[in-house]
Amino acid sequence: MTLKAKEILDKSAVIAYPVKKYGEDGVALEIIKQKVDVSGKEVVELLFSMNPDDEVRKKCRADNIERLCKMMDEGKDISMITLGDVAVYSTYMYLDREIQARGYETEIVPGIPSFCHGAALARLPLMIGEESVAVASLAKRNNAKVEQVLDAVDNLVIMKAFASIPAIVEMLRARNIPLENATVMSNVGMSDEYIGPLNPDREYGYFTTVLIKKKVQ
Repeated sequence: MTLKAKEILDKSAVIAYPVKKYGEDGVALEIIKQKVDVSGKEVVELLFSMNPDDEVRKKCRADNIERLCKMMDEGKDISMITLGDVAVYSTYMYLDREIQARGYETEIVPGIPSFCHGAALARLPLMIGEESVAVASLAKRNNAKVEQVLDAVDNLVIMKAFASIPAIVEMLRARNIPLENATVMSNVGMSDEYIGPLNPDREYGYFTTVLIKKKVQ
């Protein structure tokens, strides 16, 4: 969390956080509680369904926009928290444009992406010298697209990789890239954090990112 984020959170009357189902612990909320006193604040769950039906997900986003706008109409300042950086696969970015279009003032505060945090913990550069880097997602198991990106860059960050470790291993072996060139950054900043080599037999947490460096300096 940045100093600016903490300052804004301290001043906000409402803290909103995303959940996949009501009543579950919000990872982002638990993280900010370490530095921000939320007692006395209104803490609001915003449901972002993981249903594969796109219409269900769209309805969740529309409902969240209505809730946030209603609270702002009541004169409340709201901070919606998210994991990592708000511009990187963030739930909030689905809402911001529509909220602005309705005439409300918003501000996007940059954060620290998990792959930047993880690379620092692993003491690895994401790119150095003239190297290139790309960020891709394997959430929908779009292996062919990720393989094309891997072939085109020097370094590749694969996010949402927790269920695709076997596919990543196959990609590497097909290109004669040693497994040692892949670093797993799983549940960064959490109690079960893992930063280390890609072990095909190990189980990794939901928030798993893999950094592949085709050439190790």
